[in-house]
Amino acid sequence: MTMRFKTVDVDGTEIFYREAGDAARPTLLLLHGFPTSSHMFRDLIPELADAYHIVAPDLPGFGQSAMAPRDQYAYTFDNIANTIDRFTEVLGLASFAVYIFDYGAPVGLRIAAKHPERVTAIITQNGNAYLEGVSEAFNPVQAYWANPTDENRNALRGFLAPETTLFQYTHGADVSLVSPDGRNLDDFYLARPGNDDIQLDLLLDYASNVAAYDSFQAYFRDHQPPLLALWGQNDPFFIPPGAEAFKRDLPNADVRFFDTGHFALETHAREIGAAMREFLSQHLG
Repeated sequence: MTMRFKTVDVDGTEIFYREAGDAARPTLLLLHGFPTSSHMFRDLIPELADAYHIVAPDLPGFGQSAMAPRDQYAYTFDNIANTIDRFTEVLGLASFAVYIFDYGAPVGLRIAAKHPERVTAIITQNGNAYLEGVSEAFNPVQAYWANPTDENRNALRGFLAPETTLFQYTHGADVSLVSPDGRNLDDFYLARPGNDDIQLDLLLDYASNVAAYDSFQAYFRDHQPPLLALWGQNDPFFIPPGAEAFKRDLPNADVRFFDTGHFALETHAREIGAAMREFLSQHLG
């Protein structure tokens, strides 16, 4: 497998992405979450690149993509989704299956709801779209949504601390299988000057994702996209009822649980890759 590392200008925003596989094959778009980057897919891509064209961008403000000042780029999920939507157009991706994780879920689902004809299938790995999936770990964030004061904003700075990154990677997982490289790289990106306020802006705007759940669910009901839910069942943020809820609107959804945490790819990339190959072979050929 050959992995290529590229950057493309998307309406003035430089987007870094990883690409592998034959571009003539069906495309799989991988969308990462907080606080990581396309680096999180380093073990998954080799499991799939022989059969699919893989494209994994870093979201604006994350990884190697542009981190424009906040007065030049609006760090909202609507705007990030618009940028990634245009990214797919700039690359000429007429259709694609999408892998959504954490922040990648509201980004990918906005794109799917806007262009249902382009999205051939959805793989959601701890990518939530239902209130049932939101745990009590979000309570401090919800307090910020309700009352966005400086005090409540500053109370969330602990979400950006290395201790929290470590918790996200290791809670509910076999720690001996979790490489320290991923979380250390995430901490490096989080520590860049100005990135803290970008992340706090996104935590505030996460309320827009919860508000969009009804529209995401309407998209599921109206268009019935093939969906595979792969869930780290010990995730402290997005809990298993959120995975089961997909079946309410998508009766044919395939829901599978793994004995691991939020960053399931750190411990189960091979198993997740195998599940994806089985699912995608049924729906994409």
